[in-house]
Amino acid sequence: MPGVLLGDVFPNFEAETTIGKIKFHDFLGESWGILFSHPRDFTPVCTTELACAARISDQFKKRNVKMIALSIDSVADHLAWSKDIVAFNSEGDVSPLPFPIIADDKRKLAVQLGMLDPDEIDKDGLPLTARCVFVIGPDKKMKLSILYPATTGRNFDEILRAIDSLQLTALKKVATPVDWKPGQKCMVIPSLSDAEAAELFPNGVTTKELPSGKRYLRYTQL
Repeated sequence: MPGVLLGDVFPNFEAETTIGKIKFHDFLGESWGILFSHPRDFTPVCTTELACAARISDQFKKRNVKMIALSIDSVADHLAWSKDIVAFNSEGDVSPLPFPIIADDKRKLAVQLGMLDPDEIDKDGLPLTARCVFVIGPDKKMKLSILYPATTGRNFDEILRAIDSLQLTALKKVATPVDWKPGQKCMVIPSLSDAEAAELFPNGVTTKELPSGKRYLRYTQL
């Protein structure tokens, strides 16, 4: 199935959306971007997901990440469904939705980007879009891809955590360990010598001693 791999330049597609026609690279500008698909409008899990995305849109904005959603429904359906999402978020003021939704009723983008879930079929026997997450950098290259089946809702806290890691490691010669959160220690990448690490990280580098004797678990506090 066609798709986009990590490091590929993301397609500069044109599409109709709830804010009009866009050209994707122009929409992103110099920002990071997140494109997340959902199987269908007026469905329960999708409603909870887009409502959550709307509630935390400021978290994406402060990270300089532009948000855009997609499903295989029309602009008219998206606009009508948006009212349900806003109603679900009745405790917060998120009207209108703070991000556009792409109309892909011909499934053209879903096929091009490898978004279809072969196990979830609509009434016409055609596959629905899966719950894809694509994070695109300012260089328009894909930095992260997560693919959930239609039956499993996403965790947006994890998506924000991953974006924090991507943005940090794009600037610093570090990696982030399991369950890392902003402010916690990072790991020095193996390609740096101890001398280079000492110069780059003035807060110091600590190394965990291991039975192998290899000094590859090196930590630093940024």
